[in-house]
Amino acid sequence: MIVNQDKKDNKSGSKSMSSYLNPGAQQIPPSGIRKFFDLVGPNKGIISLGVGEPDFITPWHMREASVYSLERGFTSYTSNAGMIELREAISDYLERGFHTPYDPEDEILVTVGGSEAIDLALRALIVAGDEILVPEPCYVAYSPIIALGGGVPVGVETVAENNFKLTPEALEAKITPKSKVLILCYPSNPTGAIMTYEDWLPIAEIVEKHDLIVISDEIYAELTYNQKHVSFPSIPGMRDRTILVSGFSKAFAMTGWRIGYMCGNSDLISAMLKIHQYTVMCAPSMGQVAALEALRNGLEEKDRMVESYNQRRRLIVQGFRDIGLDCHEPQGAFYAFPSIRKTGLTSEEFAHKLLTEGKVATVPGGVFGSGGEGYLRCSYATSLTQLNEALERIGNFVYKLEQVGK
Repeated sequence: MIVNQDKKDNKSGSKSMSSYLNPGAQQIPPSGIRKFFDLVGPNKGIISLGVGEPDFITPWHMREASVYSLERGFTSYTSNAGMIELREAISDYLERGFHTPYDPEDEILVTVGGSEAIDLALRALIVAGDEILVPEPCYVAYSPIIALGGGVPVGVETVAENNFKLTPEALEAKITPKSKVLILCYPSNPTGAIMTYEDWLPIAEIVEKHDLIVISDEIYAELTYNQKHVSFPSIPGMRDRTILVSGFSKAFAMTGWRIGYMCGNSDLISAMLKIHQYTVMCAPSMGQVAALEALRNGLEEKDRMVESYNQRRRLIVQGFRDIGLDCHEPQGAFYAFPSIRKTGLTSEEFAHKLLTEGKVATVPGGVFGSGGEGYLRCSYATSLTQLNEALERIGNFVYKLEQVGK
């Protein structure tokens, strides 16, 4: 009865509960990716190219390692920074694979996915009014997290004509005395773009010139196809001013385990560890065990998954081109980013019509910020059978649009 009376009072003009909320929390938009994913829901017959998640199941021996740890009663907190064995394995993995050495004692922090790492870094760095530079199109979470922390997101547009690479000219043009942090995400979500060593050198010069701190989100580092990923902190002079963020979700098919990590100068990591202590305490112990097994015995399976993605990448890019949609060739991650500008529809209109009429779920490019309008993000982390069917449906849908326009 008390609950019913409260409801009655609210209807009669009492203050809405939403008035108690932080205005910043009220104003941030819901995820544009999840919006279309939720529309798919239980609908039968819809092929989803929407959410960026591997279609592989976590390899059995990683799951078995976690199950065995539970059977042995390993269910307690770990160190706030994560199991030292896992931090040592991450240190060795990064040094051997990406030439980025970190001390496992005080330069590596295991987090609840890469998402927590990005949040920790921004919360620790932002002072109200700081400008945070974000190459766009970009992952949808960056700008909302920046805004919640009191910062000001500043988009730096990248374009298809330059393969969506970050150029020194575009970056320099957006820097002001308030610029403090540059967020990088290469290989890129949503475009699949990568940066080479030569691409990074002028960016590093600008970072040093303007005394910027860099958050380098390299969650797709293992997913490159024609050349090896170049980690930004491996560029001379960039290690101590870069916070490297990565994790196990994409390359090791471990999205639900929520194990990520961040690496950097011990002074920076120490501050972020304190926030981590007061929020989540530590990453899940059973997930850390699976991640350790992944690094010790899962690299061959990772490579096989990457080769499968590469096959699908070639298929989907050629498929879009055959349909008549321009599509730059992604060199990393597992996304294609075709242009739908020729149809005359906005990306939101096209994606919605394609979902309802063509039964294919994609993500409109406009949700990824400046430069994304007129494109679709299509994940090719699904089976070849599904991709072929999706391409056929998209082709039929585009053909019908063209007939209507004649």
